[in-house]
Amino acid sequence: MGRRPKIWRPQDMFVGKNVEGVNKEQNRAIMRSKLNFLLAICGLTSDGTDSDVYTDQMYVERLTPVAGTSRSEPIIFIHGQAQTGTNWLNTPDGREGWASWFLRHGYEVYIVDQPQRGRSPYMPGDGTLATYSAEQISELFTGVQHYDQWPQAHLHTQWPGAGQKGDPIFDQFYASQIQFQNDSTEVQRINQAGGAALLDRVGAAHIIAHSQAGPLGFLIADARPDLVKSMVLLEPQGPPFQQRIISNSTAIVLPYGLTSIPLTYDPPVSNQTTVHLPFEDHAPAAPGLTDCLLQSSPPKRLDHLAGVPMLIVTSEASFHAGFDYCTVKYLQQGGVDAQYYNLSEAGIHGNAHFFFMEKNNLEIATHVRKWIDDPSLRVSSL
Repeated sequence: MGRRPKIWRPQDMFVGKNVEGVNKEQNRAIMRSKLNFLLAICGLTSDGTDSDVYTDQMYVERLTPVAGTSRSEPIIFIHGQAQTGTNWLNTPDGREGWASWFLRHGYEVYIVDQPQRGRSPYMPGDGTLATYSAEQISELFTGVQHYDQWPQAHLHTQWPGAGQKGDPIFDQFYASQIQFQNDSTEVQRINQAGGAALLDRVGAAHIIAHSQAGPLGFLIADARPDLVKSMVLLEPQGPPFQQRIISNSTAIVLPYGLTSIPLTYDPPVSNQTTVHLPFEDHAPAAPGLTDCLLQSSPPKRLDHLAGVPMLIVTSEASFHAGFDYCTVKYLQQGGVDAQYYNLSEAGIHGNAHFFFMEKNNLEIATHVRKWIDDPSLRVSSL
C-alpha cells in the first residue's frame, strides 16, 4: 500500500485507432484528448515460493480534454459485474458513451477496470471466476420485454436492437462481457482499497457507479468521505441486505445493509459477517414495488456517508424499478442526503438496467450532468 502507482504515457494506444462500429467523430475526439494510464498498486504477496508478485492492481484510464478541463473536479467511472471500463466509452452500436460525452463537456475522466477484471490482472489462486450466459444477459438486461420476469419488464423499448443473441448489436455487447471474481466480499475489499488509492492520487472527484459497483462506491466514499464530492449510483446492487431478481433469492448477502464488508455506523456496529445488522420489513409503498428491509429503530447513522450527496437513478423497465426506492430510504434513514431520480417520473421512458448505453443515453446523461454541475441541486430537503 505504501508504493506509489506506476504511470505509463503511451503515444499510441488502441483506443485511438478506428475500429468497426465506433463513431468516427467520437474516435477523433478521443484521439485529440491527452491519454494517461496509471495502475494503482495495492500490494505484494507471496506466490507460494520464495518470490513475491503484485496482486489486486486497479487499471485506470485517464482522459483529459485537449483544450483543458472546464470543471474543477474529475469524474471516476466504475463499471458493473462482468463489465470493464470500455463500456463507458461508446455503446455497442457505435454511439457516444457517457465517459466520452462528459469528456467532450469539459470533464477530466478516470475509467477503471475493477481489480481482477479486464486490464487489472487476475492472479492464479485469487478465487473462483464466474460469467453470464448470452441467455442471462438477454433475460436480465437487453431483451427483458421478451421474458416478462417482473411487472415493469414489458415497458422496455430503448435497447438498440432486438437484445437477443444473433442480433449484431447484442452480439457486440455480449462479446464485451468477461469473467469476474465470484467472491463479493473479496471484490468489495480490493475495490475499496483501489478506489481509495485512486482518490489519494487524483484528489477530490465525483463518482458514477453502475449496478454491482454500487456497494463499491459506498465503500470508497466511506474510506475517503472528504474526497468524494458527489456520487451518482445507476441502479446500485440491492435492495438493502439482499440481491433480488438477479440471484432469485431473498438471502441476506449484504449484512451491513448496503455492503458485505464493514461500513462506518454511529453507534458502531459489531462484526456482521455471521449476523446481519438488525432490520425491519416494511410493506411495499405501492403496487409493483417490493417490500423494504430497513434498519431497526432507532437507526444507526451512516457516519462517513452522511456528508456525501448521492443521486440514485432508476429506469422504468429494469428489475431495479421495484426496489431501488428501498436503497434511497435506507440511505436517508442513515442520515445520507440521497435523492431519487426515477426516469419514468421524469418523463424518460422505456429504459432498462443498461440505460447509459441505450438509445436515449445522452438525454439521461444531460440530467445527471446538471445535478453534478449545480451544488444547489445536490441538497435535498433532509
